[in-house]
Amino acid sequence: MKIETRWFLTIVAICACTSVFAQDPTVAEAVKSGASSMTFKEFYTQGGSLMHVLSALSILGVANIIYLFATLRVGVTVPRAVFNDVLDKVRGGQFEEARKVCDYKPSPFSHIAMAALDYVKAVPDADPVMISTAMEGEGTRQVTKIQGRTQWLLDIASIAPMVGLLGTVVGMLGAFRAVGSTVASAKPVMLAEGVSLAIITTIAGLMIAIPAMAFYAWFRRSASKQAAHLENASSELLTAIVSQRTK
Repeated sequence: MKIETRWFLTIVAICACTSVFAQDPTVAEAVKSGASSMTFKEFYTQGGSLMHVLSALSILGVANIIYLFATLRVGVTVPRAVFNDVLDKVRGGQFEEARKVCDYKPSPFSHIAMAALDYVKAVPDADPVMISTAMEGEGTRQVTKIQGRTQWLLDIASIAPMVGLLGTVVGMLGAFRAVGSTVASAKPVMLAEGVSLAIITTIAGLMIAIPAMAFYAWFRRSASKQAAHLENASSELLTAIVSQRTK
């Protein structure tokens, strides 16, 4: 995907993330059990500086989800028009023209096709097994890239709760220090209020981690399907190349 498109998706993600958090009434509902109803601004402010880290993670998560929805599709992994055009040209013996098509319209399938066509050009009498090996090597790299895109969501789903837990520990430490410094006037409610405010970061961390993990599971299965489509397309291309060379 072009850099301009990635920037566009990131901007859209930032806007979407801001809109969701600003308008979602469940944020206030989530903290009613430990304190009175609070606005998003109060929720964010009382969460402390770690809320900035959690906000950055949420923006990255939304941006990655939008990016995966846009790119993790059969039409992007194996563009039908490119696949048919390359296959027709290979069957017609126009290997150089087929490579130009792949070079002009890059995609995971195009890279695999170029690896095969370049090998055939470099070694005219190459054994079909060697051609298959060349395609498998490039195919492994492309599948790794496809699956690697989903790892960002797993990382976010793992980091967000830990950041929230760190905020909880810091908040509880502050509450205990407040109780210790005002022994004469300390009341249990002071400790309860401190702990409830500390839990805000844990709530925010889980609000980010749970959707990120759910989308990761979805996109992981989708990536496996894309890898299978890519393998089928590569097999058809290999068959077409071998058939043309044996005529």
